[in-house]
Amino acid sequence: MRKKRITVSCCKMASKLARAGVRQVKPILSVDHGEARQRVLNLYKAWYRQLPYIVMDYDLPKSKEECRAKLREEFMKHRHVQDIRVIDMLVIKGQMELKETVEIWKQKHGLMAYWKDTVEPKPQGFLNKFLDGHE
Repeated sequence: MRKKRITVSCCKMASKLARAGVRQVKPILSVDHGEARQRVLNLYKAWYRQLPYIVMDYDLPKSKEECRAKLREEFMKHRHVQDIRVIDMLVIKGQMELKETVEIWKQKHGLMAYWKDTVEPKPQGFLNKFLDGHE
């Protein structure tokens, strides 16, 4: 009988510690997912509206459609993020990036870095090198 009391009291202490370990964090901007989603959509719309002017001001060798496709790709990179605080930080960084771009505080190569080519890794092993045409 004594063992039951110990395990019950241990379970109660463990649950109290678990509840004490979970704490509320102060939101950065958004209170819930709906508000965070609206902020992301507003940022996307602001970028989308500014892209024709950005292409013209920076004289980018890309069309509006290519820039809009890249914008969508950049936003889709973070579609899996669920933490509201992380979403808010990404929105804040996106707003800063937009302001720097619109005010022409960036240079052309800073924008062209979004289209940098991916480097394929060198083949490893004799057979892979042979098939690629390397010695």
